[in-house]
Amino acid sequence: MKKLILALTALGIFALMGWGFYQAMYVAPTEATMGDLQRIFYYHVPHGMLSYLFFSINFVASVLVLLWRRSNPARALAADAWALAGAEVGVVFCSVVLVTGPIWARPVWGIWWTWDARLTTSLILWLIYVSYLLVRRFASGSETQALAAVLSVFGALDMPINYLANRIFRTQHPGPVIGGDADSGMAPPIATAFVWNIIAWAAWGLAVFAIRVYVERRQQTIVSSEASAALAAD
Repeated sequence: MKKLILALTALGIFALMGWGFYQAMYVAPTEATMGDLQRIFYYHVPHGMLSYLFFSINFVASVLVLLWRRSNPARALAADAWALAGAEVGVVFCSVVLVTGPIWARPVWGIWWTWDARLTTSLILWLIYVSYLLVRRFASGSETQALAAVLSVFGALDMPINYLANRIFRTQHPGPVIGGDADSGMAPPIATAFVWNIIAWAAWGLAVFAIRVYVERRQQTIVSSEASAALAAD
């Protein structure tokens, strides 16, 4: 039964992704100025929005790790699994943003990269969470989780700055599509393709997130069992 549910879930996610691709590539109209290059928008922006979601999960879980690591170590371990999975998936989404942005910028701006406020804070955000993952991977000791949790707080501080960068600074990056000026609204066919891609990639991200939490919890159980066995042997 579990295998059937997993298979149906995977099928549903791939169907959503295929439908989102169809909407973006074939249903949404071709933009008058940029042509088909504008279709990067349907991947660039949703991935940016979803990176905030998973980095926020990491932040909340990291705060819980710090709150519970002394009083309730079992809960802290569970929160730590969520924090790690959130950072991993968030970095994947943020990486897509940093790759698709320059692909769009080169033909439109004539350059791959500029140290614009939005671009710079996006890169900083990515570097913070990559550093978080490096700490988790290579640091050792009982305080590794707490150190990584503190690092995630700095990432959380950068998120609102990154989000507001093209609202409070004069930037080369296009203005906000959602929550911006009244004339920045999307036409219905564009909005439909945009929303479908958010749904599709959110489903994919949440599925990967759930798998990573499950795997990390299993790993924690194995490590705990090995530690208990080692103590019993002594």
